[in-house]
Amino acid sequence: MPVDRRVRPSVTAHLSRLVSRTSAGRRTAALRDELRMRRAPLHWTNLFGVVAIACVVVLFVTGFILMFAYAPSSERVTYDGPYLPLAGAEMSKALRSTLAISFELPGGLLVRQAHHWAALLLPAALILQLAVTFFTGAFRRPRRVSWLLLFGLLITALAGGWSGYALPDDMLSGTGLRIVEGIVLGIPVVGTWLSALLFGGEFPGRIIENLYPIHVAVVPALLVVLIAARARSAYVSGPVQFAGPGRTEDRVVGLPVWPNVAVRVGGLFAIVIGGLLLVAATVTISPVWLYGPSSPGDASAGSQPDWYTGFLDGALRLVPPGWEVEWLGRTWTLAVLVPLAVVGLFLLAVAIYPFVEEWVTGDHREHRILDRPRNEPTRTGLGVGALVFYGALWGAGSADVVATHFHVTVESVVALYQGIVVAGPIIAFLLTRRICLALQKRDRDILLHGYETGRIVRLPGGEYVEVHARVDAAERYRLAGPAAIRAEPAHPAEDGRLRLGDRVRAALARAFFEDRLQPVDDGDPGGGRTDEAIERGEPSRQAGAA
Repeated sequence: MPVDRRVRPSVTAHLSRLVSRTSAGRRTAALRDELRMRRAPLHWTNLFGVVAIACVVVLFVTGFILMFAYAPSSERVTYDGPYLPLAGAEMSKALRSTLAISFELPGGLLVRQAHHWAALLLPAALILQLAVTFFTGAFRRPRRVSWLLLFGLLITALAGGWSGYALPDDMLSGTGLRIVEGIVLGIPVVGTWLSALLFGGEFPGRIIENLYPIHVAVVPALLVVLIAARARSAYVSGPVQFAGPGRTEDRVVGLPVWPNVAVRVGGLFAIVIGGLLLVAATVTISPVWLYGPSSPGDASAGSQPDWYTGFLDGALRLVPPGWEVEWLGRTWTLAVLVPLAVVGLFLLAVAIYPFVEEWVTGDHREHRILDRPRNEPTRTGLGVGALVFYGALWGAGSADVVATHFHVTVESVVALYQGIVVAGPIIAFLLTRRICLALQKRDRDILLHGYETGRIVRLPGGEYVEVHARVDAAERYRLAGPAAIRAEPAHPAEDGRLRLGDRVRAALARAFFEDRLQPVDDGDPGGGRTDEAIERGEPSRQAGAA
């Protein structure tokens, strides 16, 4: 009897053929083919975005689980759970449900701690991504909108972390909310109204009920929208890359996005999620059972906010005492207004910097080749100065802890951070710019003369010289130095006058391009070796004598 040995298609293969015939299937296939043709460079600077996405996924999954067990209510109840030190204590339903998640729900503590650790890692990944984008010049056209979206993601993550920080309603979060109330009340004219709107009356009011919708609805929706918009912007503008052989503004050297890069991204994504779960299972974070319930009349000593909001607390601590003035029949609390204004201006400067640099330099071209930070000393100096300023504010947020641990007075610690905030960014800017220039000169020397090998040879004339190793093609691209750009001078308007804005822009352009080395021909003999000399194995004519 004949046997039919034909391989019959599986159910999944049959469904795959059916889906591929639909319009959605055809669009998916076209997208897959396009991703196979598109190339993406491999560099460690591309990793922070994957880390941020992994944190967002962990936040969404764990937050969805916690929603079913958490009670967003300020109503007072008596604790009768398994944690005996708090037995009979009066607390809110929010804290009672948080304790139930930690001690009574199977796996609840793991989920809660994974949620908290992901919330701590997300701002770090976004800040590092902002720093990499800034120092490499990846914010220039056509990616200025992408920079704003990334900055918006950071602000949204900070808002989400702060709103979630208060939801357990323990003593630590209650102390932080009391500080927030004082800041809001210090705003002239509208402070009292804003406080009543935020807290729903006298402190603590209904702050839990007001923050919960922000944390579980507004912030996640903004994160999804911003991530989708940034992904679309990145897809439209295309990848960026560092200079190298075969790499131009129109040609990208790298691996296919699908499946090569996608598999690598998926691997890092899984590693980050696994690392977060491992840390959540082994390292305790936010032990609310040790802090106890929140009390409007009490505050925990040595309380510290989560690290990503420490710079806001530090800005308040650095203001000298007694900064108040009477004006227009009202008390203007400069101790609150000045830090708010300084931090607000700092964040605004970060957001609009790409537009300011383009206006100053007059460079309106589209860029797909990244800069080495040393080749843009002014931009790099500004970035390091901003990091020093942020770091000083962040460190000042723990001035009391520093004082107790190192047995010094709080006043001396605050005075130290005040000096760093004022003078630190200026010193960092000047020092960084000089270091960048020195690194450029070193790269030029290597480009012209090659690498030192330590091998000494004697020439026929009796001279001893050191043979330098040849610089390969890829290294030549890396060491080529900054592009030849000159400051755009101020041009008179149609009436023949130089406007003030044009004069300011021209002066800033001259300062921006100050101490900038001009590129050189790496084959220039200039005391070094030409390409022909390298091929013949001749030693450097500028090598040091033994």
